[in-house]
Amino acid sequence: MSLKVIDESKINPNKYVSKDMLAPAKTWYVLASLSVALVLNFIPLQSFALAIRPDFAALVILFWNINQPQRLSMSIAFCVGLMMDVHHSSVLGHYALVYCVVVYIAAVFRRRVKVFSLVQQIPQIFVMLLIMQSALVIIELLGGANLPSWHYFLGSLSGAIIWPIVAFLLRYPLQHRYDSNVL
Repeated sequence: MSLKVIDESKINPNKYVSKDMLAPAKTWYVLASLSVALVLNFIPLQSFALAIRPDFAALVILFWNINQPQRLSMSIAFCVGLMMDVHHSSVLGHYALVYCVVVYIAAVFRRRVKVFSLVQQIPQIFVMLLIMQSALVIIELLGGANLPSWHYFLGSLSGAIIWPIVAFLLRYPLQHRYDSNVL
């Protein structure tokens, strides 16, 4: 087995520079994105619109924990979950626990998800959101609630469908601007 000599003059550096590499997010940007997600979750909706509304806070938590896990800790996700619990007037801790599960799931599947393009990530995000909603249902069942109908899980599907849009909007300000004169 012999080593092959590579002529470096024939290598196109743009081909090997990752366009998915993001600049580090500022703390204010992460907190602002979480605030906007909470506001979108707090918008009052009725009937079917409420059933298909995705959990925007979960999507933003997933995005930050997949792309820049050092920016969003489990304690921040727990605090966001407490805000969701207060909004839903439920026992404190349901959403807080579920958002911590989301952080853990994102940490486990982070490398696997980053391999794919945004559109190819839809099935993985769907499974993560489905696990999140299933954990929420289990917690509510243990608290004495009734089993929800299948409409309850439409939020996971709509969240997975809008994942590329949410990820693109959060990623766009962080993308490096390449100068053609450099390299």
